[in-house]
Amino acid sequence: MRFLFKLRAAGECRLLTVNSRNSSSAAEAVSTLAFVPASAPLDTIELEDLQDFVSRSKRLFVITGAGVSTESGIPDYRSEGVGLYARTERRPIQHTDFLKSAKARQRYWARNFVGWPQFSSHHPNRAHLALSNWERLGKLHWLVTQNVDALHSKAGHQRVTELHGCAHRVVCLGCGTLTARSELQHRFISLNPGWSQEAGGVAPDGDVFLTDEQVQHFRVPGCEGCGAVLKPDVTFFGDTVDKDKVRHVHERLAEADALLVAGSSLQVYSGYRFLLAAHEKKLPIAIVNIGLTRAEHMAWVRLSARCGEVLPCILPLSQRYC
Repeated sequence: MRFLFKLRAAGECRLLTVNSRNSSSAAEAVSTLAFVPASAPLDTIELEDLQDFVSRSKRLFVITGAGVSTESGIPDYRSEGVGLYARTERRPIQHTDFLKSAKARQRYWARNFVGWPQFSSHHPNRAHLALSNWERLGKLHWLVTQNVDALHSKAGHQRVTELHGCAHRVVCLGCGTLTARSELQHRFISLNPGWSQEAGGVAPDGDVFLTDEQVQHFRVPGCEGCGAVLKPDVTFFGDTVDKDKVRHVHERLAEADALLVAGSSLQVYSGYRFLLAAHEKKLPIAIVNIGLTRAEHMAWVRLSARCGEVLPCILPLSQRYC
């Protein structure tokens, strides 16, 4: 009898995952999942294992990656078949290139300018909302995201660290002033009247592809206060995460009694280091991610499924989003 109930509950989650989307049309729902890798049907036994894992935890620490945001229509880098690396030859800008080359900065900001309206318009999906609900219920102790899309903040998270920064902020490399990325968009428009290019698909960091010829006349402003170079408040590839931020995350992890990874292959060391620390402390670890991760040998519970399908089905049924 108990097993039949679990089957029915899991079936409801799957059915309502499809029927309760806030999309305005079926076509929009399909496009939202365009960057989500294929996965097997949800396994009810694995779902129960994750339910037990979360229920036992009093101070759950969560790490999220690009796989949480793919269901909002933002591609990841590495997923087989649908990730940016699989679909294109494009690669994200390197930190040293941005710092050393005015041409590289011009190219980056022109592409970012074109991609910003689409990138900034994405909304949290059911995975973000479920995790935010866990925080409100006192279940989620701290969340660390490797994403720069601000979707956790849009979902209402307070106890969150944006490990790699946030593309919705801009920092001056001279005086350190932070400004909203939306404000910079207005400055771009003023400096480049009539300049427009077509966005050819937005990357996980908001970048789009444009040729050097297309961007050669694009004008990039400096800091309004000191005139120095402006940079997204994100950790570019080849850069390192701020030491104080890493220390803060380790302090929050030390307070936790279990760790959940959602939507990350953990290929980047900046996030993987916290799995190593948790494993060393013998904390229980659960992973929800489509495809292999760097921490398979550490997982007590493992689900290869969509985060937006799984996470809303965890916690008491009356509090679920599914």
